[in-house]
This record gives sequence, C-alpha cells and structure tokens, in this order.
Amino acid sequence: MCGIAAVIGKISNKSSTIKKMTDLVSHRGPDGEGFYNDEYISLGHRRLSIIDLSANGHQPMPRDNFIITYNGEVYNYLELKDELISLGHQFNTHSDTEVILASYQQWGSAFLNKLNGMFSFVIYDQQHKKVFAARDRFGVKPMYYWICPIGVLYIASEIKQFTCLIGWKAEINLQASYDFLNHSLLDHTNQTFFKDVFQLRPAHFFELNLGTAEPPKVMPVRWYELQASSSVEKTPAQFFEIFKSAIELRLRSDVPVGSCLSGGLDSSSIVCVLNQVLNKSSLQKTFSACSEIKKFDEREFIEEVVSRTDVEANYTYPDETKLFEVLDELIWHQDEPFGSTSIFAQWCVFELAKVNKVKVMLDGQGADEQLAGYHSYFPIYWLQLLKSFSWLLLGKELMAAKKVHAYGYLKSFKMMTAMALPSWILAILRRLLSHNAKDFFSFPNSVTKENPLNSMSAFSSIKQASLAQITQTNLQMLLHWEDRNSMAHSVEARVPFLDYRLVEFNLGLKDSQKIKNATTKVILRDAMKGTLPELIRNRMDKLGFVTPESFWVITRSPDAFRMKLREAVAASNGIIKPDILEYFELVLNGEKTFDFVIWRALCFGAWIKRFNLLNPQRLSS
Repeated sequence: MCGIAAVIGKISNKSSTIKKMTDLVSHRGPDGEGFYNDEYISLGHRRLSIIDLSANGHQPMPRDNFIITYNGEVYNYLELKDELISLGHQFNTHSDTEVILASYQQWGSAFLNKLNGMFSFVIYDQQHKKVFAARDRFGVKPMYYWICPIGVLYIASEIKQFTCLIGWKAEINLQASYDFLNHSLLDHTNQTFFKDVFQLRPAHFFELNLGTAEPPKVMPVRWYELQASSSVEKTPAQFFEIFKSAIELRLRSDVPVGSCLSGGLDSSSIVCVLNQVLNKSSLQKTFSACSEIKKFDEREFIEEVVSRTDVEANYTYPDETKLFEVLDELIWHQDEPFGSTSIFAQWCVFELAKVNKVKVMLDGQGADEQLAGYHSYFPIYWLQLLKSFSWLLLGKELMAAKKVHAYGYLKSFKMMTAMALPSWILAILRRLLSHNAKDFFSFPNSVTKENPLNSMSAFSSIKQASLAQITQTNLQMLLHWEDRNSMAHSVEARVPFLDYRLVEFNLGLKDSQKIKNATTKVILRDAMKGTLPELIRNRMDKLGFVTPESFWVITRSPDAFRMKLREAVAASNGIIKPDILEYFELVLNGEKTFDFVIWRALCFGAWIKRFNLLNPQRLSS
C-alpha cells in the first residue's frame, strides 16, 4: 500500500516536481521513496512496506524494459507467480509488484482479469515509450489525474498532490458541490470537487503513446463488467467457503494484521472467521469505536465477539471536542467534503491501530451493497412481489416487517408508494411536506439540479439497486473515506467482502437469499451459524462506526457547531445561504428535526478554507 505520482510530458523540472508530489503523501508510504525520470516521464513512489520488506520491493520497480509505480495489493500473486514460472519467467523479488510486471509482459492488458486485489498503478514501457495505467474492479485504491494548460498530464493517489504544481489553481467544481450539498452524493462520476481534476473510474485503464508530438489524452477503457456468477443454486456453505478464502488471501502479509470491529454482522463475521483461520496461531487484535451515549454504543455486541474469540480488543471513544481539533487535518486527508461525522469515528479507529503498531486492517465494507443490507431494499422487494402476483408472500413479508422492525402497514405502504412514484413527483412531495435542502444553497442555472442517479425508486430489482450502489453510489463513497482515513495513519485497509469472486457469487443470489421475513443478508446469517455468536447473527438493528452527531449538535456543543456553520457561510462565497443558520436555531429549539445537511454545509465550508478556495472569482462550473 503506497502513494504514487506520475508526470507525463516535457517540462524542465520533472525531478523536483515528482519529489514534491510524493512528499505530499508521505503518510501513505513512510517506509521509503523512489523516483524514475527520463525525457518523457517521471514516476514517483512512497512505500508502505507490507510484502517483501527488503530493498528488493523498492519502487518504481524495473523489469526488463518496463517500470512500475504501484499502490495496492494483489492477493493471489503467489498463484500467478507459479503460473508465470511455468511459462518460463524468473523472479528476483518476493513482491507482488514484480508479478504485476511479469503478468503485463505475458498477457498484456488482459492480465487485469487475473488479478484478485486492490490496485492502481502506472506501467511505463521504456522501449516503446508507452504508458499503461489501471485501477481495480471496485475502486478500492484511488487514481486522479489533471492535465495542465500546456498539456502535461499529472497522475496522483490523492488530489492534494496537485496543489504543489506550477499553474495549479484550486477551483470549485460547482456541479460536484451541488450534488453533494443537495443529494449527499460524491464519487458518483469521474468528476471531483476540483474543477478539471478527474478520477479514473473503477475497472478502467488507459494507454498513452509518448512517442508522438501530441499532448497526452486520457481515454479510459472499461476492462471489467460486473456480472453474476452461474445461476446454479447457491448455498450458505458455498458462500462460507468463498468468504473464508477471501479472508485467507488477505492475510498474506509480512507485517501484523488486525481487524476493525463495530459489533455489526459484517465486521464480526470477519473477526470470527479470521479467528478460525488463525486457530490460535497468533493473537488477533481488533479496534472499535464506542460511545458514552448508550443509544450509539455497540460495546455489548463487540464484547460478545471478543468473548467468543479471545481477541485483544482495543477501544476508542470519539467526541466532538477532538472532532474540531482534528477537523482541518481530517479534511486535508480526505481531499473533499464528507457527509457525516461517522468518518471521524473511522479516523479514530485507524489512529488507534497505528498507536498499536498494526499496519494492516481487515474491514467489512461492501457487504450491505451486495446483500441488501439497507432497509431501503425492503420496498424494492415488496414491489417485486406485488408485480409478480406473489401476494401471499408479500403479506407475510409485511407482517414480518411490522413484527421485526415495527413498520406499520401504513408506513410500509408509503415506502412502496415512494418506490413506485417517478423521481420528479417525489421531489415535489418532498418540497411540500418538509424543508428542502435546496433552500439553503445558491447555484447558477448552469448547474444541473436533478439528482444524477435518481433515488432507489429508479430500481426495479434488488440486483439493479445493488449494481448501482456498488459501482456508483454508496460503496464508492465508503471506499474513498476508508482509503484516506487508513492511509492518513499509514495503515493498509483490506476488504474481504470485495473479493470479486464473492461479489459475483452474491449478485447471482435469489432475492429470498438476501431478504426473508424482513431480515437482511439472509445467506450471510445462514453461513455464519455456529461461527458467529447468536446475539450478533440475529441482530436486526444497524449502526457501524457511527457518532451521536445530533446529540453533539443539540445538547453537547451547539455553540461550537454554530460557530463552524457561520464560518462556512462566510467562506462559501454565497453558495451556503444564511438561511441555514436560521434552520440550525430551529433544530436547537426543537421546532425542526436534525438533518445531516447541517454537517454537509459545515464541512463544505471548512473544505473551502482548508484548500484556499476563498476567491469568489475561482467559482467555476
């Protein structure tokens, strides 16, 4: 796990530029740095040593006429290495980096489909003056690029690496800002909050020919299309075997591996299966965020897992005082505004892992999006049953929803109706029935006001909704936050649920293997019987690394939030209207319900200040 940079084009100061770019992400790779320069390209690398800790793993790494700068891990590198040896390849290192280079030599771009891992990398063919850059299937590892006015292409792991460049101006992308402030969206397109800075989308690569006089032009090509595996009947036992294999692969490391543990179904499953795999061969360390406020505290469930597995449990208690102490640093590392203070709780977890000298962490991202883990999937399922005339089963599900989740029949009917209505009608109803976030923000007419992805009402099936959440919405945001939070503390985060074999398996499940009797993630619960404590396996509520944000705002520190919100209004150059301050006071007085729009506005203003986006003339769409 590392930080990478590339400068492609003819400029006089490539060597010093690439050094500055990599220095800005020294947190991603505190164990070493390396550079390559020639007439056409500069490559930079900051190393976090995880596999082959020797100098042999140093990057940029050469092999024959190829050289690579690479961020990530390819977990099945040993199997690929054996295959390549059988084809006549020889290796000088024990790293997965050299395996990537040899695979590219052997199979060209088709080798990407052989990789099981998380990665973003740039490979330079010195002989033919060609560049090949790629990103993993689900976007676990980031890649950004910016082309300056004179046509030089810059590639980076984090957006902040562009801030050191001559000619760089941090300009607001108003469309991305609108989508965030009004629709809670980010990372849903190739655009970023910074004008003209783009991200290479997951499962894409691009190639460049540097031997021409033409300036580089990035034309991404999709190399992987998520498809369900065979439609043959799938069983919990099969799920368990793939899940266990995914965890075993992600234990390949030459440094200690720990786990995030929220007490929920996903992280608890990882910890319990990992405990079986280790079989007491080493003591597993877990890291959890807790709260002194009972409603938001999951320690009861965490300790149930700890008792079952005898792990060494470590706890952190995030509070709003520390939040404001680290907010500027947190925003700097995230690069862009974020939607709630739960990101801060995750920050504290990885900070705790670093203190305990754990360099690799397993986490449960991705399960909800694959296994219909959110309650917003319920009305999608109910509507499918209604349209397929499965009315008896629909009745049973509605009765179960009332019994398990206290969803009255009227509420369930409203949820189904919301799913059935066109998004434009829903937008009108929201304006009529509640405050509208759009009232708090001012954007020019050139900005598209419609939600670019619509709501869950646009999805006619659980599979369709899962695909959208994995490739465009929820998961992309979660992975962004996790990458920045973990790497800010020089910790590598690995996500077993995003092993592509498991994702493809889950996509092909029947709906009833995901939702049944108003219970989510049915196949995971069935697969974990006997492995996971029953208290966890049968949990119906869902928290994760949450924070008591509304309690902090209304009860504990209203003055601190008020001050930050005022600063945001002042810093936003008119984007955030003063009306939000009036709404904030109504929330404090109990006249309006708390809404995360308060945090989005506050964080957006803090981001503007942190990245020096204060000049009104810089506002660009």
